[in-house]
Amino acid sequence: MTQRLHLVFGGELIDPSKNAFKDIEAIDIVGMFPDYDTAYNAWKSAAHRTVDNAHMRYFIAHIHRLRDEETEASPTEELDN
Repeated sequence: MTQRLHLVFGGELIDPSKNAFKDIEAIDIVGMFPDYDTAYNAWKSAAHRTVDNAHMRYFIAHIHRLRDEETEASPTEELDN
């Protein structure tokens, strides 16, 4: 079985219309997750905690895509898990 690691992280952005963090030292590393569904639930929880701050954003990074650069990945491959 292929392991599909996902990293959930976020922080305050300089400008809500861009993806540049205001303070790299203050990035919140929520955690590493073994599948997209678990990562999505962690992302959703973190995003809901900070919903009142328009500058806060959380992201899901597909770490498994970085590990295996030879394999072509579909943007929707997690939907099949």
